[in-house]
Amino acid sequence: MWYNNILETIGNTPLVKLNNITKEIEATVLAKVESTNPGNSIKDRMAIKMIEEAEKSGKLKPGGTIIEGTSGNTGMGLAMAAIIKGYKCIFTTTDKQSKEKVDALRAFGAEVIVCPTNVEPEDPRSYYSVSSRLEKEVPNSWKPNQYDNLANSLAHYEQTGPEIWEQTEGKITHLVVGVGTGGTISGTGKYLKEKNPNIKVWGIDTYGSVFKKYKETGILDKNEIYPYITEGIGEDFLPKNVDFDVIDLFEKVTDKDAALMTRDIARKEGIFVGNSAGSAIAGLLQLKDWLKPEDVVVVIFHDHGSRYMGKMYNEDWLRERGFLQDEKLTARAILAKKEQTDIVTIDCEKTILEAINNMNTLNISQIPVTQKGMVVGKLAEGDILKALLENPSLKSAPVSEIMSATFPFVDMNTSIDRISALINKENSAVLVEDEQGKIEIITQYDIINAISG
Repeated sequence: MWYNNILETIGNTPLVKLNNITKEIEATVLAKVESTNPGNSIKDRMAIKMIEEAEKSGKLKPGGTIIEGTSGNTGMGLAMAAIIKGYKCIFTTTDKQSKEKVDALRAFGAEVIVCPTNVEPEDPRSYYSVSSRLEKEVPNSWKPNQYDNLANSLAHYEQTGPEIWEQTEGKITHLVVGVGTGGTISGTGKYLKEKNPNIKVWGIDTYGSVFKKYKETGILDKNEIYPYITEGIGEDFLPKNVDFDVIDLFEKVTDKDAALMTRDIARKEGIFVGNSAGSAIAGLLQLKDWLKPEDVVVVIFHDHGSRYMGKMYNEDWLRERGFLQDEKLTARAILAKKEQTDIVTIDCEKTILEAINNMNTLNISQIPVTQKGMVVGKLAEGDILKALLENPSLKSAPVSEIMSATFPFVDMNTSIDRISALINKENSAVLVEDEQGKIEIITQYDIINAISG
């Protein structure tokens, strides 16, 4: 048997028992692994459903352009379907999203416009607003609007819910889902509750999002909104696909817990998943005391870990945000082992002769160059020698004439591996700004000293 095209392979994803990461939970915990869809995420289901419904209603016409604001996964599903069905795609996304997601969309021939994250949805620069403007400007175009298009929920009511019911033989007692557009949790939850009204539907939210407070108080609190790192869940408005009557409760998970749990799922269960799966399991562990041994919990694993290689699966990215404190040496540890001396700099207006005298007196081969106290470049012996060989009279010229690019800056949590990689022929050191704003320098010698010490 074969499939006629890739779209026919969407759905019928496996349900896999979790054994290690859920040891503290008495119930049986099963993961619905949606990364086995051809676009590597659950969004394939609703992307094709939205297109089919738009074709039926005449909103999407042959040769049309699909325009959508998407963090990547919905875009992937839409782009894949567009290739098979003969449509063009333009996507707007935010600068918070991983580079891998944007690159993947472009690989499928889509045009991708990256917009700022930290603006209101109604701001003309937001990815919602830009996509709406393009829909008006581009002829024969259609915007699915995954947030308010109820075909999103319908896809899960027709597919995801029935699959879970059959795979658990009707034994499911709890559904746990990270909530973004709300389509997955609302459609799946609605179907399951029709089968058994006692099934609990738990939504996982993030700090900086409005869902939990709105569910509990009916208040959309703009003061609760602030930027967060977690991708794929949480919102700063109320999408029509979020059915608060279907969702029994919301649990908030921190960016840090979500990121670290995402890695743990890969390391302890061998399932390579994205950020929202980490949020969902972290949230489930926070709610573990509500569960009994006979309960059967299904957690949706939305997408694949390959989209997060530059983030949750990158140790330096985690350290820079203070999420990872491990035994590897960091800039902070290297500086702690270093003999405390004030960093020597030279102002860019000083002469090259003064720089030579300073370097000779202090027996140093290079020196950071400052302008009004800010590091703006560096001066190395090689720079001076090359300049003076070409023009000996440059001795009285200002340092700024021959300085080169500044040393790379790192923060206190940067790992020794990253620092070592930055130190090369062009850069014999890196600069670090400590918590007090004081600039420190780390050389290769300092790294060797820290390791041997």
